[in-house]
Amino acid sequence: MTAVTATGAYARVRAAGRCRTLAVAAVVVAGLVVAAALELMLGGFPMTLGEVFQALTGQATRVQEYIVLQVRMPHLLVTLGCGAAFALSGALLQTLLRNPLASPDLLGISGGASVGAVWATLVVGAGGAAVSASAFAGGLVVAGVLLLLGRRLSDGGYRLVLAGVGIAFLCSAVIGYLLKRAQVQQAQDALQWIIGSIGAVDWTDAATVAGMLLLAVIAVAVFARTLPALELGDATAAGLGVRVSGARVAIVLVAVLPAAAAASVIGPVGFIALCAPAIARAVIGRGHASLGTSMALGALLLCAADLVAQFAIPGTPVAVGVVTGAIGAPYLLWTLAKGRRT
Repeated sequence: MTAVTATGAYARVRAAGRCRTLAVAAVVVAGLVVAAALELMLGGFPMTLGEVFQALTGQATRVQEYIVLQVRMPHLLVTLGCGAAFALSGALLQTLLRNPLASPDLLGISGGASVGAVWATLVVGAGGAAVSASAFAGGLVVAGVLLLLGRRLSDGGYRLVLAGVGIAFLCSAVIGYLLKRAQVQQAQDALQWIIGSIGAVDWTDAATVAGMLLLAVIAVAVFARTLPALELGDATAAGLGVRVSGARVAIVLVAVLPAAAAASVIGPVGFIALCAPAIARAVIGRGHASLGTSMALGALLLCAADLVAQFAIPGTPVAVGVVTGAIGAPYLLWTLAKGRRT
């Protein structure tokens, strides 16, 4: 009788968890729909929701179709894709390292991408796809250095976090040196890769982010059963048959892929990877961040930040990285204070 009661209680808890997850998913999807509609409607050439729908279905004027399909739609898709990519990377790193401060911007991965882009812009004089490729390579280089410095992660990943913080400061110093040697116009061109800005993107950028994100999601699906075991600790995971060292390296590489891809397109937009998984843990009510919920929240956060950056001050748009930094910095301080009290 006791076993039956326990089984029934467990089933009720699982059912309540599923209902809460579905409710959260519905709210996030509704927010995404509203934010996406605003992204397509607002701008220098404002349009109504009906006009946007006509442009999407080929029933509007050529000007309206061009604005929606060639200007605003790629911008929207890049924003959503990069937000989801940053959030997925942060959720994977926080889950793997069991540390709420683990994110690509604090670990120096985004900083490495910035160094690669700034170096290509100011030293090589490259532009376009070459700068994005250099940024992607910079993120991968930092990931390789982190793996070498944090080979033994039995301390819960703190060694890797500390190494990443040091690398992030080093990347900032390198960027400062490169800017100091550059001319004013060159420094202005490199500004996007320091703050993070969703500027003039096109369908090629949207396809790049979507492709990298799809690869990361497929890779995550392969390791989906490994992550919960790793959260229990190395000894427990090994007892469950997980090859801990190999799994950790593989998951770190998977986490770097979407973050480096997003940073190579829009620059190192900060704090999305840090905040989205934390919000997901809070609203889902579980110990680990739901990867799907984290991705959806990351897309929503970046889209909302982009709307604020473009339209909060009429006639004075700012870089989206300024908005995410203004929101994320107080959150980081609150997290540190909360961790100290704990």
